[in-house]
Amino acid sequence: MKHFKSISEFHRACGYPPPAHPLLSLLTCQQLLHCSFGEAPLTTDFYMISFRKMKAGGRFLYGKTNYDHEAGALSFVKPRQVMEIMDLQLIEMAFVVIIHEDYLLGHALHGEIKKYSFFDYEVNEALHLAPREEQILWELYHQIGFEYGNNQDEYSRDIILTHLASMLKYSQRFYKRQFLNRAHLSGSMVARFTDLLTAYFEQGQLQEQGLPTVKYLADKLNTSPRYLTDLLKQETGKTALDHLHLFLLGEAKNLLISTDNTIAQTAYQLGFENPPYFTRLFKKVVGLTPHEYRAQFLN
Repeated sequence: MKHFKSISEFHRACGYPPPAHPLLSLLTCQQLLHCSFGEAPLTTDFYMISFRKMKAGGRFLYGKTNYDHEAGALSFVKPRQVMEIMDLQLIEMAFVVIIHEDYLLGHALHGEIKKYSFFDYEVNEALHLAPREEQILWELYHQIGFEYGNNQDEYSRDIILTHLASMLKYSQRFYKRQFLNRAHLSGSMVARFTDLLTAYFEQGQLQEQGLPTVKYLADKLNTSPRYLTDLLKQETGKTALDHLHLFLLGEAKNLLISTDNTIAQTAYQLGFENPPYFTRLFKKVVGLTPHEYRAQFLN
């Protein structure tokens, strides 16, 4: 797997001219008309924020998802995320901001950027922009470009990172809009999530494979764990892990009042390898220990 430590090295491999700054690069459609690395996957030490529309035939892949449509979308890649780029050809207006992780050292954005969950979204969960939203992000891109293209001084980095922080905050706002506009999809996802858990339980997979992870459930639903969690949280106020716990504890309540199983047996039946953890989780969510909950019905 090819790994790029420097932006200059990445530019050379793409056939682009050297970047004006070793830790920051701005590319527009003219430079991005063609890019290919064959079939080999690659990783970098960079954050990449890109808005693009692709011609048919090209491929940009990260996670498990191909980006193969012409609709304009904003996507986010973090350092050491595996990508594949093959015959990438862009149309109309497009930009890519490449930020080496070292460019953020000593700045508040070094920690803040890690909190934006959309860097863990896959390409089919990219941000699809409305025309006004496109305009806002292009304006921020041009503001960054103004500082990048002029004689940089001691203020330039702070100004550039301020505009970059605004770009990330707007992106987060626009993702919220996208979630709301796809409320029917969110509702469908909640139902599919519950159906998947029900089938997992009824088929005895809890005993055979243990508790399902959020990643396992997200893979089954053809999405990424972070996007699944954000989608469910926007719609219901609860994360994917919250929904998983609520489902399991709902089954636990039924087992506690309908069987004579011990608390440990109930925990194992639900896939918990550690009964004390099951008891702590039950108390945290339900407000009673499993013994106290069962005693209500025995009395």
